[in-house]
Parts: sequence; structure tokens; C-alpha cells
Amino acid sequence: MSGEAVARPMLILKDVHKFYGANEVLKGISLDVKEGELVTFVGPSGCGKTTLLRLIGGFTEISAGDIILDGKRINDLPPNLRDTRICFQNYALVPHMTVAENIGYGLRINGWPKGKIRARVNDLLEMVELQAFGDRMIDRLSGGQQQRVAFARAISLEPKVLLLDEPLSNLDANLRLIMREEIRKLQRRLNITTVFVTHDQFEAMAISDRLVVMRDGLIEQVGSPIEIYERPANRFIASFVGYVNFIDGRISLIDEATRNTFVETEYGRFEIALEQADIAAGDEVLIVVRPEAVTLSLDVGIKRPNVVCGTLKSYMYAGSLAKCTVEIGTMKMIIDQYNPSEAHHFKQAEQVAVEIPHRVHLLKKKKQA
Repeated sequence: MSGEAVARPMLILKDVHKFYGANEVLKGISLDVKEGELVTFVGPSGCGKTTLLRLIGGFTEISAGDIILDGKRINDLPPNLRDTRICFQNYALVPHMTVAENIGYGLRINGWPKGKIRARVNDLLEMVELQAFGDRMIDRLSGGQQQRVAFARAISLEPKVLLLDEPLSNLDANLRLIMREEIRKLQRRLNITTVFVTHDQFEAMAISDRLVVMRDGLIEQVGSPIEIYERPANRFIASFVGYVNFIDGRISLIDEATRNTFVETEYGRFEIALEQADIAAGDEVLIVVRPEAVTLSLDVGIKRPNVVCGTLKSYMYAGSLAKCTVEIGTMKMIIDQYNPSEAHHFKQAEQVAVEIPHRVHLLKKKKQA
């Protein structure tokens, strides 16, 4: 049999619920995480993502449902017997211990002999590029170095699942980017199943095999970063993951042979390449337009498909891009123009032509009951 083997599920969540009194924080979460996969839970504050991570690690008691790790139900096991390890947001390192002692702490309390601990710690120090820091105290490390120590300690016992609770949130922007790449590189090298929680959707998209978008204790959508970004399941997801513009419209015609679709809006007719099978003529839709997908020009008055005229209201230079706001009728559209050194002439413009791409995502509106 040819083809790549499908990885088996390492972690299975079955209809997981969590109540705090009458407040239901998790309302039935079901998900399979494959062996070696990095899955990230994202969502607004209070959606339940951190609670879910703590349930998996055994730090919070489950109310209903099952957590299955490598085929074994672990609902009732304490954290130290779950074969999971967690990197906390604040790293939770022991300040009076050296780097080596912090990394080897879990090995020591699990009864490893000293020689074996020393060899394992040396391997881990090399893995996280802290070979020269083994004897240093924690308070003499930078934030990035402390993060590496916490990561090394978490993987010291080779857990089946690594849990990352916003481990980069205390770092500055540049160091955060570097450590994100380091974590991803190590995760792939070790092929360790990883569950990551972050409030930063851009970080989640950069590091993950799959995203799990949550809201109000439920999963809204699961998919690759590209799927979530380019084909969001609803307006909430489209708005949460990146910037977005919405245009209200109605499907007037679908060419069944080519799947070219005409969408009537208050700004004119747009021709869209329809991908979804559940949209039909007469449906009310939202055109999902990402800022980077729009093209600006000064060719005002030239009739072309999918081009409308607007007034440039703001032009903000931000280094690698210029972020523009264009007013089109009653709508204000956010547009990202890359290579702004060539686009600076828009700054002086009043009227601009805005071109909506042929391939954009459509969201079908729910019919009112």
C-alpha cells in the first residue's frame, strides 16, 4: 500500500464538560490530536482554552466526558501520573536551583540515578543551546533563556503530550519570534505531540499544524492555518483570525459550468469564483475580503470587473506595508499595500480605484426564523 501513513491519535477528547457551580465553561469538547502534531487552541479571553489545557494536564477536575491518552482513560489520574508535562506562562522555575537542577528536578523526584540524570540534563542543555549555563542561577537568565529551561524541564521525562500555556507571552516581540521558531524546531525534531494555548492568533497560525478556534466553551472550527484564514466557517472566525472586511450581498446568478458567481451589493456587482457547494442563487452572503487581497490604483473612472471607486481617508506607513482606509459609500475598507515605497503616491490621492479579487471567500447568511 503506497502513500504516507496516517498518524494515530495520541490524545482524544470526548464530549468534555467543565462546570464551576452553575457556570458551564466547557460545553462538550471533542477532538483527536495525532501523534507528533502541534495543535493550538485560540479564542477570545474566557472561551475555555486554558481550562481545557488544565483538564488535560490534570490540574483541574473534569465534570463530564473523557480524556484518553495513548488509548488510556486518564480522567482520574493526578498530573504526575498522566505522562503529560506543562510549560506554564510564568515558567514556574525554582529560583534557588541552578539551571541544571531545574531541568533535572523531575528526573530526581522520579528516582533516576545521579549519573543518568547528569547525562540526560547535559543532553537537554545542548538541545536548548544552554550548555554553558548549567551552573547559573535562574535569576541570572534572560526571559528567553528561562523559557528554554522551562521547555527542557518539561520534555526531560519524554512525555507523550507537551502542554504549552502561553509560554511566550512574557517575551518582547523579537525574542518571541525567535523562541516560536525554536519551539517549533524542537517539537518537530522530537516528534512530540503538543497542545499549545495562546491568545495571539498570528502566533498560532505561524507555529501550528492545526488550529482549534473556540468561543463560549465550544469549538467553532478546526483546520490548518490556511483553512482557518482563507475559508473561515463563520463571521466570528473570519473576524478573530486576522483583519477582514465584509461586504453584504445577494447571489444573483451562478454559472454551474464554471462556478462563476455574481453577487449584487450596494456598491455594484462582483464576479466571484464560487468554491462552496451549499450556496445557491438568491442566498444572502457576506463577501470576506482580507486587507492584503485588495488592489489599489489611481485608475478612477476606468470600468473594470470587481472595481469600485472610493475616497482615501488615511494612509499609515508601517515599514513593510502601508495600511490604508478607503471609504466606499457607507463602508470603510482596510487595505494593506505592500512595498509602500512604490505606493506612496496614494497618500496624496483623494479618489482611488479598489479592486476586489475574483477568488474570495463567501459566507452564507443564516435565514431569519
